[in-house]
Amino acid sequence: MKNKPLKSSYHHGDLRTTLINSAIEILNEDGLKEVSLRKLAAKVGVSRAAPYKHFKDKNELLCALAEKGFRRLHEINKLGFETVSTTEPGKERGKIRDFIHGYIQFAEENPELYDLMFGRTIWKNETSTEELRESAYPCFQFQVSMTEDWQKQGLLHMTDNALRTSQILWGTVHGIAKLFIDGIYSDINQREELCDFAVEMYLKKKNEETC
Repeated sequence: MKNKPLKSSYHHGDLRTTLINSAIEILNEDGLKEVSLRKLAAKVGVSRAAPYKHFKDKNELLCALAEKGFRRLHEINKLGFETVSTTEPGKERGKIRDFIHGYIQFAEENPELYDLMFGRTIWKNETSTEELRESAYPCFQFQVSMTEDWQKQGLLHMTDNALRTSQILWGTVHGIAKLFIDGIYSDINQREELCDFAVEMYLKKKNEETC
């Protein structure tokens, strides 16, 4: 199932949500430099002072956008992992493939938001909000838990240190995502091939699992 880009929808009485969704639209359409509380107020049709009731400055707004992105990515990571029966043959291997493909598809469909989520604008300058950290860290922790589960089932070549294994796996999919976001690669067939190759690189062969 194709992941849809994040879009805004106006809800009267919930201005904060409307501001976040509208700011994501500005981010996706015009880039990070064009995101401002003043332009956001104009887009939504409220006074210039209205956004400041919800965000004290631009950084707090950007953290809220990244927070929403992490929550969406976390949903994608969990999709299928907790709902597919582990007793079905081959399903666990499919979950690893779904994780890699789903992650990279999310990044490719939301390039500006993805760059904000993992970029230096927030993290290198150490300006993340508590709310952002509370959404970002569980997202990665879930990846560690997935990795640990796959190791226990003997699906991965790396059989210990789930944290480091997850970090390397994340580094791989992050690197592939950036290659497509930055336009170094653009052929969707290349994306599919790279994703599938990454899956096979980390997974044990089926005959190895039974040894």
